[in-house]
Amino acid sequence: MRTLGLLFLAGAAMAQAPAFRPVATVSQIMLAITYPYSDALLYIERNPPKNDNEWSALEKQALMLAESGNLLMMEGRARDQGEWVEDAKLLVEAGVASVKAVRAKDVQAILALNDQIVTACTTCHTKYHPRYRRRP
Repeated sequence: MRTLGLLFLAGAAMAQAPAFRPVATVSQIMLAITYPYSDALLYIERNPPKNDNEWSALEKQALMLAESGNLLMMEGRARDQGEWVEDAKLLVEAGVASVKAVRAKDVQAILALNDQIVTACTTCHTKYHPRYRRRP
């Protein structure tokens, strides 16, 4: 019985320690993932997918947009557990909605999500980006 208790405690301790380690900064995530993948969706009219391979590539970009919100919530990146996390969830939600629209191969539905994607970004930037929309 004692061994079982020790195993339980060891398992609980291991479950509490995250198995991940942030590598990129928030800025690097924005520049490498969030901006380019959101642009692919926001400006879809410039170069709409023409075949299944292009739709598949766009789906991957929409997935990465959604996951970038999760990356921003990781310990070591999240500025706080309140508004920061809520704003990052808006990005996840916009990304998930984009994935659904891409899977439906519906360019108009993707365009309809522009406001949701932009709002997710600007809501956070207004609060956390010190020079956002401010001229020097």
